[in-house]
Amino acid sequence: MSIVVGLTGGIASGKSTVSSILIEKGITVIDADIEARLAVENGEEAYYEIVRHFGDEVLLTDGSIDRGKLGSIIFHNQEKRLMLNNIVHPAVRKRMIVKKEMAIGNGERLIIMDIPLLFESKLTFLVDKTLLVYVDETVQLDRLMERNQLSKEDAIARIRSQMSLREKIHLADAVINNNGTIEETKKQLVDILKKWNAI
Repeated sequence: MSIVVGLTGGIASGKSTVSSILIEKGITVIDADIEARLAVENGEEAYYEIVRHFGDEVLLTDGSIDRGKLGSIIFHNQEKRLMLNNIVHPAVRKRMIVKKEMAIGNGERLIIMDIPLLFESKLTFLVDKTLLVYVDETVQLDRLMERNQLSKEDAIARIRSQMSLREKIHLADAVINNNGTIEETKKQLVDILKKWNAI
């Protein structure tokens, strides 16, 4: 019997770190960000929709989508962000469901669906349990500014474009506090998965 866990967090909360730990353990991780990149490649349905709505100025010289350019348009414009989400999310969801069904068909005990906007996009129906990677907002801000070389103002805008991690705590079945060391994070992860009889 498979257990499907929705892994979520916020920008720069350390969700990718937890994902990497799981992959190292040989657990299937279906990553929404990777599927989102694949879903908008030249030739895909969502690619043509994006070009139709946002124009050629969001394309790089090789014809692929300039994610940075598109990101700067949508982070400060809620209407355009919603438009993009309405194009990309259904395509990503379809790809993820196919991979989930394959993993279940292969008899895998634990399947992780790594979905940054799990709660915002109301995708909890895709999973059996939800696991949140949490950090304090000051830690999140520092990590994001350092990782993406952003000004404080840009980093705050990106954090505020998502539901706060504090709100997500109340929605998650379990929470990993990622303010500490990687060893502490690993221990929390293993304890939670054992409690769920997932490993």
